[in-house]
Amino acid sequence: MSAPDPTGQPLLVIIDPVARRADGESVRIARDVLCAGAAAKICLTDGPEDVSRALSRRNRRPVVIGDDRALLRVVGLLHRRRELAESALSVVPVGAPHTVALAHALGVPRGPVAAARAVLDGAPHPLDLLVDDSDAVVLGEVCVPDGYVPGASPYAAGDGADGGRHPDGGPEVPGDPVGPVEPGEPAVPRRQALTAGGHQSWWSPAARTARTALALLTGPAARHALPSCTRLRVEADGVLLADLDQPVERVTVSVVNGLAEVVVHHRSADRPVRARARAVTVSGPDFRYRADEVGAGPVRSRTWTVRPEAWRLTLPR
Repeated sequence: MSAPDPTGQPLLVIIDPVARRADGESVRIARDVLCAGAAAKICLTDGPEDVSRALSRRNRRPVVIGDDRALLRVVGLLHRRRELAESALSVVPVGAPHTVALAHALGVPRGPVAAARAVLDGAPHPLDLLVDDSDAVVLGEVCVPDGYVPGASPYAAGDGADGGRHPDGGPEVPGDPVGPVEPGEPAVPRRQALTAGGHQSWWSPAARTARTALALLTGPAARHALPSCTRLRVEADGVLLADLDQPVERVTVSVVNGLAEVVVHHRSADRPVRARARAVTVSGPDFRYRADEVGAGPVRSRTWTVRPEAWRLTLPR
């Protein structure tokens, strides 16, 4: 029989499908540690709908086994339901190092055993949150425009926290490997790209090669090689930090001690402009940005507002 959870609340363990594919052994270890230390309900999810249904279970403490995007998806769902403050979240990071960097930066231990033990023996810590004017949440940092991010995840250029992505760049289709998908192109599993006779269409390899070449020319690696400079208007609590006649290379927004810290890198200035505020607005010609390694836009204006201590994460005592 499982030992009681120290909080007196059973666990709802949500296992992300990307984690199962990326490192099934770490997932198994984390699951075994959690089940040995608490009453736990295991949910093997295949997409955002499964996660949403799982979170409908009451009186269970959510635990995410997965990468940063899996954690972001759960935080975003609970925020939109206005249930984020109801219980502390826990996460066992599983994935390549750059896909779990945010969880570790928040204080979650490395390794499935240490992280699972922190879930069982740790304590909830209140954390601040950035929420934009489209009601999307940010746990880490916003970068405008969508430029170079060291170690960016190959499947992080999605259109939001709820859009599951396969590691090769296409949307997740449970049970079906998919190839790279162009914007606006429906996701078609490879096994469906067959003729009625069961043979692969002659154009399929060429089409995949063309799509791969296009992805290389327009993807993160190509963007990293291009100079990032655009015209933006940046305001912090109404105070103007940059205007359209002052080209900027990069703008970052993050939370520091309950306030949003905005850093504006001007093209012609030796040092960036820094400010802290409750709300930061970036506007200008259509621009893209990245929030927690997720690409978004284009938009003409976006405002990020700090919600102090809006959520709780279980961390080591």
